[in-house]
Amino acid sequence: MGKLDGKVALITGAGSGIGRATALLFAQEGAKVMVADYVVAGGRETVRMIKKAKGVASFVKVDVSKAAHVEKMVKATMDRYGRIDILHNNAGIQGPFAPVATLAEKDWDRVMGVNLKGVYLGSKYVIPIMVKQGGGVIINTTSAAGVVGIPTVGAYCASKGGVIQLTRAMAMELIAQNIRVNCICPGGVLTPMMELWMPPDAAGREAFLKGSPGGRPIQPEEIARAALFLASDDSSSCIGSVLVVDRGWTVA
Repeated sequence: MGKLDGKVALITGAGSGIGRATALLFAQEGAKVMVADYVVAGGRETVRMIKKAKGVASFVKVDVSKAAHVEKMVKATMDRYGRIDILHNNAGIQGPFAPVATLAEKDWDRVMGVNLKGVYLGSKYVIPIMVKQGGGVIINTTSAAGVVGIPTVGAYCASKGGVIQLTRAMAMELIAQNIRVNCICPGGVLTPMMELWMPPDAAGREAFLKGSPGGRPIQPEEIARAALFLASDDSSSCIGSVLVVDRGWTVA
């Protein structure tokens, strides 16, 4: 018996990295998963992997920064599965490396649109459904960069800090409706996004990875297990929590 038997989970950014690992684990634990991603090939590959493992999944393309897209994503999930028990607002982008003084306004807007507005829009359209159902779980992926400052990625830091505060506000708004809202704060996870931070040469990459806290990067599956904890009844008293999974990076 799985921890998510009978549940329906909608996961954004599920075409790679943390989102894919979480989709695979949720399906393994019995959930029906709506895989949402802007990149069609990645999203469909996640669905294929879930089905190969005898799980249940479907794909919907979405740009989480656009209300019309998000509304269609939620409708597609309801049309296919009839309910939404778990919303994982996971989609995110880093944006270009640039000091604030030279960062283009369009790049600031795009990072904020995906990382912060995307959480707002996903929640906006799913909350009424969860209220009607009598409850649910919302999990938001933020970042260690929302807790500490990192030069040249100011928009990313600001967006992820905003997700933490939005999580706390929603948690207080929704506690009476039996909707638990929490967020995960990953450190350096070995995903396609981390590739952007790595030196291009093999020796530089090896040194970069060894320089991660504890001598290794975090695996996407480790964040997926944290998401499973927050999605399941194991975390029934976690409300507005910021679950830091960073191998001690923000402690140092």
